[in-house]
Amino acid sequence: MTTHETPAEARLLPATRRALAHRIARAQSEARVPSLVAGVARDGELVWEGALSALEGVEVDGDTQYRVGSISKTFTAVLVMRLRDEGLLELTDTLEKHLPGTDAGRATIAELMAHTGGLAAEAPGEWWERSPGTLRPELADVLGEEPHRHPVGRVHHYSNPGYTLLGALVEEVRGEPWEKVLRAEVLEPLGLTRTSYAPQAPYAEGWAVHPWADALLPEPAHDLGRMAPAGQLWSTTRDLLRFAAFLIQGDDAVLSAASVREMRTPAAPSLPGAQESAYGLGTQILSVAGGTLTGHMGSLPGFLAAVLAGEDERLAAVVLANTTSGLLIGTLAAELIGIVAEAEPSMPRLWRPMRETDPAVLELAGPWYWGVTPYGLHCGADGGVELRPLRGAGRAARFVAVGDGTWRGLDGYFLGEVLRPVRDAEGALTHLDLGSFVFTREPYAPDSVVPGGVDPKGWRGQGEWG
Repeated sequence: MTTHETPAEARLLPATRRALAHRIARAQSEARVPSLVAGVARDGELVWEGALSALEGVEVDGDTQYRVGSISKTFTAVLVMRLRDEGLLELTDTLEKHLPGTDAGRATIAELMAHTGGLAAEAPGEWWERSPGTLRPELADVLGEEPHRHPVGRVHHYSNPGYTLLGALVEEVRGEPWEKVLRAEVLEPLGLTRTSYAPQAPYAEGWAVHPWADALLPEPAHDLGRMAPAGQLWSTTRDLLRFAAFLIQGDDAVLSAASVREMRTPAAPSLPGAQESAYGLGTQILSVAGGTLTGHMGSLPGFLAAVLAGEDERLAAVVLANTTSGLLIGTLAAELIGIVAEAEPSMPRLWRPMRETDPAVLELAGPWYWGVTPYGLHCGADGGVELRPLRGAGRAARFVAVGDGTWRGLDGYFLGEVLRPVRDAEGALTHLDLGSFVFTREPYAPDSVVPGGVDPKGWRGQGEWG
């Protein structure tokens, strides 16, 4: 086994580093993987990486390229989000509006990104992952005579042709090949110099491992052609850890934090038995014991890959292996995050006071009642507000100022909903309107504006009924 020491890694305890090394060693041995590389980052900084190779004369490390399969879809989704943010399209647009002539044009762009476009999982004809892309030179060859398996928008059904269409959409709008657009708009701005369309040395060869013997068979590594946006890319653990940091915090050179948060927001539930818990816009979302992880898994003959990141612990993990099957690679990446999170939890962010106060915002702070349910509204130093129930579970959410005195929900039940402070003719704050829910300073006060009104006799004891 080889490990890579970095200044940041010295901040991981020896016991934590050994636990990480032991976990990948056990995975390599039990799954009989020819080679495996893994890395963990905290706050975007590499804190540990390990590498194992069972092949004589073959050394691998965090700079070795592996094919990453469907992680390519997340990169394609980033390109689509950039088009949306530039105003060149809307996610609610049908594909036909921007890429006419396909038999899948009635699906919206968002539905294709979330795999709810109703399309088939695979391309027709020969197994596309193990045959050259020249067999499918046109979109019609990728879609076939009947591309749909389900009604559009009704069910989450993972579709590789769907992401081929999204790649073609990028090409149509930009007027450039998908690969060229990706390099100029994502790879170069993020400094992903070891992520590429075709393998660049040093890179791992793909292998299949015999199910009943310790023998290997080389797997082909074809150029996927039209299917490239669904699974073509090669990358390294170090590049993908940088990409994972981008998926959490964004980068204004590529996508804002708000846009990557939108990508991480569940857009479709997964089918029973699927490894992910939900699917966003080009991201897989896993519910684990420590919270929620976002990223993507990938596979092509000879390769398995996973990149996952957790916003709460600010940790990310990447695992790459050159084997066709046998390793639950997403589970392994999640467990690496769990090892560090449990042994060395992230220090809470330093609390800082507001730089400036706004009386109109401070006036919103404090207790509010939805009917008789008490809530607390907190004004943060970041300029946002947070509304949370004060007892038990309830509909909590963060809000960001829109600029017209209202606030837009960022998560939970109130995602996208408008929080509006309401004032009387004299300008006094009377209540909050949140998507028609009324929050008042007192529970059901006699002069309350709660819909349906309040009994004029107000609150009473049992002896006061009647």
